[in-house]
Amino acid sequence: MITILLGIVILIIIAVVIVMITAIQIIQPYEQGLLIVLGNFRRRLNPGLNIVPPLISRVVKMDLRTQTLDVPRQEVITKDNSPTNVDAIIYIKIVDPDKAYFEVQNYKMATLYLAQTTLRSLIGDMELDEILYQREKINTHLRDILDTATDRWGVKVEAVEIREVDPVGPVKAAMEEQTSAERERRAAILRADGNKRSSILKAEGAKRSRILQAEGLRQSAILEAEGERLARILRAQGDAQKLRILSIGAAPLDQKALTVLSLDTLKSIGDGKSTKIIFPFEISRLLEGAAEYIGFGRKVPERPAPTLADLEKDVGSVEDILGEIPKTAELRRDMESIEKEIEQETKQSEAIAKLSGHSLPKVDIKKKKKSSFK
Repeated sequence: MITILLGIVILIIIAVVIVMITAIQIIQPYEQGLLIVLGNFRRRLNPGLNIVPPLISRVVKMDLRTQTLDVPRQEVITKDNSPTNVDAIIYIKIVDPDKAYFEVQNYKMATLYLAQTTLRSLIGDMELDEILYQREKINTHLRDILDTATDRWGVKVEAVEIREVDPVGPVKAAMEEQTSAERERRAAILRADGNKRSSILKAEGAKRSRILQAEGLRQSAILEAEGERLARILRAQGDAQKLRILSIGAAPLDQKALTVLSLDTLKSIGDGKSTKIIFPFEISRLLEGAAEYIGFGRKVPERPAPTLADLEKDVGSVEDILGEIPKTAELRRDMESIEKEIEQETKQSEAIAKLSGHSLPKVDIKKKKKSSFK
């Protein structure tokens, strides 16, 4: 009898525990529960510990987190009759658990099928190039359509992303050929444009080179003409000064001295190896002067020697004729200034040689200075 009573007590305890377990419902933070009692919807259960009527209650837990749905890959014929394989990803979220459970049998399958048919319809109204280049527009349009349709189910479509647009083999091959041809066309255009620019730059460079060359020749001719003019002027001045100096030196000479100098000149001309001799004056007058000098001609008239005052009156002062003769101190000073300029140019050349990695031979300026004044 005691054993039977003990078994009954144990059964009662087990029943009470089962009843208590069924009466306690725990809802996770990302969920919301729907309490259904005897087939009637009573209320929503918030996250945490909830007490419900035991044995006669059923709690449906709805996940409120964002869920991902993968739209299966399907072949769609575009507006320009190009078969294309398309698939997408949908991000949804339950905003009304009551509608998501009571208004639709399976909100996930319903949303997925709706997205699949809407995507096929949307892609079928567009050309292939438009699909490839306007994915963002397709994503936005598809999201708006699905969000409007699933609003009565308590489901919000947060985003739609077309994952892949893959044309079938022949269409892809034709697109690759088109892309290759377009790239070849662009390359040909770029090559032609590069050749045109290169020809223009070469012609411009040749023109510039010829202009600079002509300018250089013009400046060179001007400088050469200027130098030749200055050289002729200096030579003429030197010849004039030479003649004036000779006139001063020949002024004291009389006719006899001139005759001796003329004979000496004939002697030097006769010593040459040339077979032809050209006399720059009449030989008869020279012989006549020589005969008079040795006493077989007429008497040579005496010619008084001119004074220095008479010479300066005729040809100018001696200082003007001989010019300024530089002194040793002035020459030394000029040489020192030239040596300083040479040292500066040498330093600049060495600096340039260091930058370029070459070395220049050293010049001993002091040694040259000593040898120039020995």
